Amino acid sequence: MNALQEMIARGENTFWSYLGCEFVSADEEKIVIALDAKEHHTNSMGIIHGGVLTSLMDQAMGMVATAAKNDDSCVTTNINVHFMSAMTTGRLTVTARVLHMAGRSLTTEARIYDSEGTFGCMATATFRVVHRK
Repeated sequence: MNALQEMIARGENTFWSYLGCEFVSADEEKIVIALDAKEHHTNSMGIIHGGVLTSLMDQAMGMVATAAKNDDSCVTTNINVHFMSAMTTGRLTVTARVLHMAGRSLTTEARIYDSEGTFGCMATATFRVVHRK
């Protein structure tokens, strides 16, 4: 989990912080992050923008890939998003887990729920460990 801890520590001046993400918990199977969604996270219809939701899930899945490989050089190579219910302002919780690992590739899944327990959206993504130069 050292790579995950380092990733979180470096997040202060990154998109993570700009978006308003909060680390909640991690164990051997999953990562949980949250966002207190505010008006500036909404679209013109007054619901949370799909890009915000996608970014949250991508972040959580990247974190679980980082934790699984203990390497913060995991990058998203593919992401599929399914929107189930409109999300509104308030606390959103994202849970991500690894579905499959093979060599330098990982397949992950994330789900977002609001504070009422409404299932908002889910995503699967593939990550690849890249070697930095």
